[in-house]
Amino acid sequence: MKTFCGRANPTTGALDWVEESEEYDYHQEIARSCYADMLHDRDRNVKYYQGIKAAVERVKARGEKVIVLDIGTGTGLLSMMAVTAGADYCYSVEVFKPMADAAISIVKKNGFADKIKVINKHSTEVTVGPDGDMLTRANVLVTELFDTELIGEGALPSYEHAHMHLVQRGCEAVPHRGTVYAQLVESERLWSWTQLQPVEVDDDKRLMPPSAVGCCAGAPSVCDIQLSQVPPHSFTPLGPLCTMFSVDFSQPVSSASQSYSCKFQAQASGQAQVILSWWDIDMDPEGSIVCSMAPSWTYSDPQECPWRDHWMQSVYFLPSEMTVREGEEVSLIVNHDDYSLWYNLSCSQQSSVERSLDRPMCTCQAHLVWTRPRFGELNDRHRNESYISALRSVLKPDSICLGVSDGSLLPLFASMLGAQKVFTIENSGMSRQVIEQILEFNSLKGKVQVLGMRPEQVTSADLDGQQVSVLVGEPYFSTTLLPWHSLFFWYCRTALAQLLQPNATILPRSATLYMMGVEFRDLWRIRAPCGTCEGFDVGPMDEMVQQSLDFRESREAEPQPLWEYPCRALTEPRPVMTFDFQQCVPEQPVSSQGSVPLLRRGCCHGVALWMEFQLTDDVTLSMGLVEPVSEEGACEWSPHRKQGVYFLRSAWESSGDERAAVSYNLTFDPSIGDIKMDFSVALP
Repeated sequence: MKTFCGRANPTTGALDWVEESEEYDYHQEIARSCYADMLHDRDRNVKYYQGIKAAVERVKARGEKVIVLDIGTGTGLLSMMAVTAGADYCYSVEVFKPMADAAISIVKKNGFADKIKVINKHSTEVTVGPDGDMLTRANVLVTELFDTELIGEGALPSYEHAHMHLVQRGCEAVPHRGTVYAQLVESERLWSWTQLQPVEVDDDKRLMPPSAVGCCAGAPSVCDIQLSQVPPHSFTPLGPLCTMFSVDFSQPVSSASQSYSCKFQAQASGQAQVILSWWDIDMDPEGSIVCSMAPSWTYSDPQECPWRDHWMQSVYFLPSEMTVREGEEVSLIVNHDDYSLWYNLSCSQQSSVERSLDRPMCTCQAHLVWTRPRFGELNDRHRNESYISALRSVLKPDSICLGVSDGSLLPLFASMLGAQKVFTIENSGMSRQVIEQILEFNSLKGKVQVLGMRPEQVTSADLDGQQVSVLVGEPYFSTTLLPWHSLFFWYCRTALAQLLQPNATILPRSATLYMMGVEFRDLWRIRAPCGTCEGFDVGPMDEMVQQSLDFRESREAEPQPLWEYPCRALTEPRPVMTFDFQQCVPEQPVSSQGSVPLLRRGCCHGVALWMEFQLTDDVTLSMGLVEPVSEEGACEWSPHRKQGVYFLRSAWESSGDERAAVSYNLTFDPSIGDIKMDFSVALP
């Protein structure tokens, strides 16, 4: 059975009606899931196995039969570990039906079908009794319900229900305990992800953030990142690593909101801005088997830090920055509800504990319009200097400027640099309000006119009867996921063609798509088949993921923030397709084929893709590589945009002699705004 789905096309801006199979959504979920990453996480797997063996032994030592409840079983791996360790029976609960079906196949393939029952329900729907899903309550509770915040996947309500209805009092739990840690730091880099900074536009002109934005507590959601890729020199610790709270999973758990605090003396003076946080889980009551999420720079040997992407680390932003002085007594406060955490700070001079219980909420709307990476991009000095330099070179006193980007400051820069009149298109009502706040605060209200409409709706009357001499875009659009989605600017330029002067300046004048064959240090794990995991055959899981990846006729690239995922370049960066914004979008498809030799030793896992925008003849901005590739192949990526990653079906071991090459075949289809692509590696 097929159905028509309406989807906003991020490149053309059109609402496309696409015929999709009813299975499309779950295929997408499986294809982009972290199941493979979890199975490749040997540190996690080994420690779960050790904890399960120890729990089974403790129950057997009491002379009891071992009945295990495994909530969120996934592939059934932990259940098979439990039976192998000596459990008499295991109830494995999995709410996602395709995953539950895979678990049934895996359990059967490994010969455990008589000892493991897979229950395709949410754990809160599981029943116990002669006619229930479980004959009796379990005396060992095994779970993997955690996310980067520890509790964000609903772990607390699930544990609360399990202790009330599904497990025996005094049961063993694996993991036994979870502990959350936090550290207060000052960091200009991280703080730039949540607060708009002043921008030097001209010698005596600064664009200032509105006071409403500066006073706003910001977005309440966690910022989860690979904290190992944030170098220690980019932040200053103001206090010790604090143990904020622990949850004993072997005892009844409450999902009610809680608050905890940790007092300490400030170790340094500075601006308290950011909380860095992670957690660990003890697999046994003694705490001798520990699985830690601590970033690599906390290890004496960073190479010993296990890599994982399903659990990362958290960054939280205080509602407002606060000055602390070395030696001052400080209380770091963490609050949580049933799904999330938030932090506040109380210094010796003030008592803000009561106020800190309130969950921070954005009141200025900027934090609802701009993502954390977008804030970082707007605050990037080099980027702003490049745009200002390009604008200064093309603007004249009689310039009529039109801006096309979401929530962009470029039109404001253009006005401050002396354009006669500036218009900017902001189709989103919320984005429009944020820009108008900034205009009013900087006395630009009458100089920049915000048009609340789509580009194709703009008429000459909306522009006061004037033709546009400078069309400007970053380009940035909130719907952009993959690098080429920013080509929406090209479609906007085409829709506005009749409103442009014959020799209008288009900034940027063009975009170039680049590709580069790469070896990932760790990211390859998220797509690599597992085969066997801790001695168990999980082949059906590999097959299910591959079927979902093959669900589309052609393979696709996926968006990844490569600054978080180190890789080595095995080829040179190669420009493979250029889009001329000075011309309208062509009607016919544009194709590009070729090959790039592998010139370094390593394992080629896939291809990185990104856009570079030529603003003027002299100014180019990269949304991918921000520095030349080193001789060894080290890459430095833009932290503000996601790049595209195309994983090869099979990794290729490169000898570095340039005999093998990455072949590419790309076709840009203007009718749908997408790039069909295929990459492969072969010897000539």
